[in-house]
Amino acid sequence: MITIKQINYALAVAETLHFKKAAEKCFVSPSTLSNAITEMEAQLGVQIFERNNKNVIVTKLGSLVIEKAQGIKTDIEDINKICELNSEPLSSKISLGIIPTIGPFLLPVLLPKIKKDFPNLTLNIVEAQTDVLLRKISSGEIELAILALPFETSGFNVYKFWIENFFWISRKEDPRSRKKSIKAKELDLDELIMLEEGNCLKDHILNACKIKNTSKITFNASTLSTSIELVKGGIGTTLVPEMAVNKLLSANPELAKTKLNEKGPHREIALVSRINYSGERDINKLIHLFTKELEDHKNIKVS
Repeated sequence: MITIKQINYALAVAETLHFKKAAEKCFVSPSTLSNAITEMEAQLGVQIFERNNKNVIVTKLGSLVIEKAQGIKTDIEDINKICELNSEPLSSKISLGIIPTIGPFLLPVLLPKIKKDFPNLTLNIVEAQTDVLLRKISSGEIELAILALPFETSGFNVYKFWIENFFWISRKEDPRSRKKSIKAKELDLDELIMLEEGNCLKDHILNACKIKNTSKITFNASTLSTSIELVKGGIGTTLVPEMAVNKLLSANPELAKTKLNEKGPHREIALVSRINYSGERDINKLIHLFTKELEDHKNIKVS
């Protein structure tokens, strides 16, 4: 009979496609991991991996084994989670995903409070784009993720906890920066710096501004911080979510923020889990903490 340890080893090899890297991930020697995989294949009577000196390939039948193995691992983690429900909330380990346009601005607000209020919680943070995090939730690699709506929500529990609007960022010498708010039609698309294609924030901005023709948008950045540096250098202007304004502008006194005067909210933030995730009590605690800290942080203004 195969063991949980063998399952974990096989999943690590399937993820890394490299026996040495898989062994490091499992904190065992390559020979220990290789022997365990060989024994597992002998017990099952199938070849899960094709390997040579250069490559590791998951066989067609091996793919089915790995899929079932991932489900077993997820079920075991759920059993452990159910047993932990009798303990204090947020007192075990949680893997939390977060997208790059939220992580740098939300985590510094939340982590000190989480550490103070829940000292026994071990939080593993995974930053990635929305589609990657949704796959990781489905496969059981992570339990929760903080994402921006909309996205395909079937198969997931979605707990909305925050709404926000966008602000236009420009240099202070721009005459439009003296306005209290600005309409999308007042923005010059030729100078508007957006994030790269595939980033959900770009889609949110295009929707908020009702921009359908993007051919005039020629500046693309990989991060919001890069966008701000380009604005600072006089390259153009940009739009950023409200939660990012304070951090991005605090070290850049030459920049101004102007509220985007378009129907909102421009972005909804949610905590996401698998449908059958058993840690609802933890989720409720986290959402309460997220909302309170964001409300408090919102009251800290940047001049």
